[in-house]
Amino acid sequence: MTVLAVILSFVLLLITTLHVYWGIGGIWPGTDQTSCARAVVGFRGVDEMPSSFASFAVAACLALATLWPLALAGVFATPFPREGLAATALMIGLVFLGRGIAGFTPWWRRLAPEQPFARLDQSFYSPLCLLIGLGFAILAITEFPA
Repeated sequence: MTVLAVILSFVLLLITTLHVYWGIGGIWPGTDQTSCARAVVGFRGVDEMPSSFASFAVAACLALATLWPLALAGVFATPFPREGLAATALMIGLVFLGRGIAGFTPWWRRLAPEQPFARLDQSFYSPLCLLIGLGFAILAITEFPA
């Protein structure tokens, strides 16, 4: 399970890095604020990226989630009990699974219809969330102390 933990943490680290990049004003994968927002935010009528504070807040949450699989797999010492790590990993997994499932619902499509976000969400963002959520769930279940 250490391999799964490292893969999950690496993927989350990449996503964390993207949010920090956006927080400092980055516009990739767009060419300006509007095109970037339409690619990565996608809410109806969006024309600018979220605030730096919002991007850094998401990055902070993702950074913490990045450490969780490694702590659960015992890669580094942590003061938290194994049961707590496993239970929290399951909750993190449920958040990602929920976001992944939401991306395929008509409700979400009405909320976030902007292109290219809608296309990227169904082909990349939501499936990635489902995989991350599944990875956390597998880690939580297999690493839960007997």
